[in-house]
Amino acid sequence: MIDIKEESLTDRARRFSVAPMMDWTTRDYRAFARCLTREALLYTEMVTTGALLHGTPRERFVGHSEVEHPLALQLGGSDAGELAECAAIAQQWGFDEVNLNVGCPSDRVQNNEIGACLMAQPEKVARAIKTMQDAVSIPVTVKCRIGIDDQDTEADLDRFIDQVADEGGCRVFIVHARKAWLAGLSPKQNREVPPLDYARVRRLKARRPELHISLNGGLTTLADALPHLDTLDGVMLGRAAYHDPWLLASVDEQLFGSTAVVSSRLEALKAFRPYVEHRLAEGVKLNHITRHILGLCAGQHGGRAFRRYLSQHAHLPDAGIDVYDAALEWVTG
Repeated sequence: MIDIKEESLTDRARRFSVAPMMDWTTRDYRAFARCLTREALLYTEMVTTGALLHGTPRERFVGHSEVEHPLALQLGGSDAGELAECAAIAQQWGFDEVNLNVGCPSDRVQNNEIGACLMAQPEKVARAIKTMQDAVSIPVTVKCRIGIDDQDTEADLDRFIDQVADEGGCRVFIVHARKAWLAGLSPKQNREVPPLDYARVRRLKARRPELHISLNGGLTTLADALPHLDTLDGVMLGRAAYHDPWLLASVDEQLFGSTAVVSSRLEALKAFRPYVEHRLAEGVKLNHITRHILGLCAGQHGGRAFRRYLSQHAHLPDAGIDVYDAALEWVTG
């Protein structure tokens, strides 16, 4: 357990966060995650400024339940005015933090000056962050890489962080410890091929100790993550926390010194049941909810049958809470 000082809700929660992931960190996943951890900071999927400002209904992009807090909205965009307007919407909708994505390498976001390509324009990011901060009272943070393409990960990363921190006023950076290659690698390859450089993130923290620096990239277990908290302010896990959600059940005890939320997978699934009923009543399909829990019992007795039952029945047109209850019959602990 690390030392707990007087701090804000999101300062504390940033010790462990679950990365924003498109199509995965939906409101239903986040609600289920809260059956496993009360402490971790959760993120929405990335929402572009265009979608939030012009898409309807707005609930589709920023709707969430109270159980999800502490909760951050991640935005994708580059126009300072639009980002400020979206940050204000985030605050109006009750988010605890708003985060700017400066790390996504996909072609689609590059074409709209969103994501990792912005690391080549630190002045633009600084201006956007400053404008966003002027519009809201909640924290505005940045998620970035250690560099892109042929950038020097020492000088260029320092230049980016310094400009965004000193001119933009950003105090919190979540750093994916890999470069992003904007041409030649797919988004999946960009998560795996460029080598990890955790030491570079530690050097950044040592050079700018007043900034909050969280580490992302390549962390697959709490055992992987914990040692980094000796030198950094937080850790962020992504796919590992999605595919093996039970990992989250140890977070509160091991990282925060809090009592665990649940002691068994079955207890977590029972705790999730009222939420499932509520969402079904709203007209949400059962499989849209339960697809996020399929990995919970992997490797456990009955786990394969649990997953198979939901895969075979939750998508059916009349699937209701009875299907959920029947699936729980296979879970032994």
